[in-house]
Amino acid sequence: MSYHSTATPSLAANLHGALSNVGSFFAALGRGIVANSSGARRLERIERLEAKSDAELAELGLRREDILHHVFKDLYYI
Repeated sequence: MSYHSTATPSLAANLHGALSNVGSFFAALGRGIVANSSGARRLERIERLEAKSDAELAELGLRREDILHHVFKDLYYI
């Protein structure tokens, strides 16, 4: 035996689903923008540090080969 329903979702349920999808899209877009800006800031920091002389880096307690590790140390353990 099988059952078949002819009930259709209400307009409110359809509207809620559509708004939820739109909200999810904008949330994902926002996360992408934040991730991109964070990456851009890290890249700028790397470029600023690489532009310094070895003496200036030594004053900061860094070696040139440690710049990437220094900038990304909160994300990766190397």
